[in-house]
Amino acid sequence: MRYFLVLGALGCGLAVVLGAFAAHGLKAHLSSASIATFTTGVTYQFYHSLGLLVIGLSTLHYSEARWLNMAGKLFIAGIILFSGSLYGLSLFKWGFLGPVTPLGGLSFIAGWGLMAFHFFKSTPSVSSS
Repeated sequence: MRYFLVLGALGCGLAVVLGAFAAHGLKAHLSSASIATFTTGVTYQFYHSLGLLVIGLSTLHYSEARWLNMAGKLFIAGIILFSGSLYGLSLFKWGFLGPVTPLGGLSFIAGWGLMAFHFFKSTPSVSSS
């Protein structure tokens, strides 16, 4: 699914931009704890954007990719909920986002579980030769 490749690449690029912003633009304005929170959001966004790239590439090798599709959607939800809530907490002190962060974490966990389930149950439709 090409949109996972596009979103994965864009997510990785945005993570680099946000990481540089945290390292250079936010140090004078945020506490060390807020910088660490922001950086955690960037790290998880980067990891799961890479996961989207893996999912997008993997769908090229499977005729049935329902579980990969669901995993990718969960990664996107996780990036928005987990990383997005950490960005809001650190930049704007939006405390109401605190309970949202674990929902993003659960989305990540479920996405990895579905990816593992797919690879365990499915047979590639393209030969490896």
